[in-house]
Amino acid sequence: MSRNFLVVDPEEDIEVLKGLASPIRVKVLKLLHVEGAMNGNDIAEKLSLPQSTVSTNIQILESAGLIRTETQKARKGNQKICHSMFDEVMVMFKEDIRPLAANTIEVAMPLGLYTSCDVSAPCGLCSGEGIIGLLDVPDTFLDPDRMKAGLLWFTRGYLEYQFPNNAKLSQHRVVAAEFSMELSSEVPGTSADWPSDITLSVNGTEIGTWMSPGDFGDKRGVYTPDWWKLKGSQYGKLKSFRVTTDGSYVDGMKISPVSLSDLDLSNHHSIRLRIAVKPDAKHPGGINIFGRGFGNYDQDIIMRLQTER
Repeated sequence: MSRNFLVVDPEEDIEVLKGLASPIRVKVLKLLHVEGAMNGNDIAEKLSLPQSTVSTNIQILESAGLIRTETQKARKGNQKICHSMFDEVMVMFKEDIRPLAANTIEVAMPLGLYTSCDVSAPCGLCSGEGIIGLLDVPDTFLDPDRMKAGLLWFTRGYLEYQFPNNAKLSQHRVVAAEFSMELSSEVPGTSADWPSDITLSVNGTEIGTWMSPGDFGDKRGVYTPDWWKLKGSQYGKLKSFRVTTDGSYVDGMKISPVSLSDLDLSNHHSIRLRIAVKPDAKHPGGINIFGRGFGNYDQDIIMRLQTER
């Protein structure tokens, strides 16, 4: 399962450090991390603490951004449910965070800016505010409001994105091309054991297939909005597909011998990325693609081109 990290700059994020500076609050965070979301009364009972003490410390943790709360109906009135936001917290001075290398070109592509598509139902799109168009109607993928999409899903088919080849424009030779995105399988409801073969192609050449293990809904995604039903897909795995001079890789593991020379990027003014679940896939388990405002990583589809220095 993907892990959620928080990088804290002690010069700017002093409130986060204050939130951690209490044995009680650390116990609350650990409890939520190990056992999952729960309300204040359950936390107080598990930690043998007064409910008033727990309530005060929950407010501090929420203000520091270390937990997220939501109000749900209870037998009598409402109850506040607390969710852990991060698996690990790293304290790091800003100057220790390395900027993008001078020989790296990065382009972020919003989820809804695909240039062609052919998908089958069940399928759908939604923004941070709500569902876009009609669910399970493939023609909805042509709706102009798709530009606002933060989450989309389909069973079989593909989406294709057209990135500018800025390396060609700047007359630099590409030595590696990387595509980063948050992905999961797609099943009605969710299932952690629902494999799906997700295939990527660049400029019409297949670079390889990654098998997603499942469709994750055990807890709400860090950035998934509260209105999105908990029975729906919540988050995916952040995957890095990288093409080099000696082959193609997913998270450092070689998946095919397809290399940069096979893509012939220097002769293309754009770089077309196709994300597909093929009709003949061994595991045709659908796909969710998470963008900004959904899942565990608040990012678009990222392309990075590494060039010669």
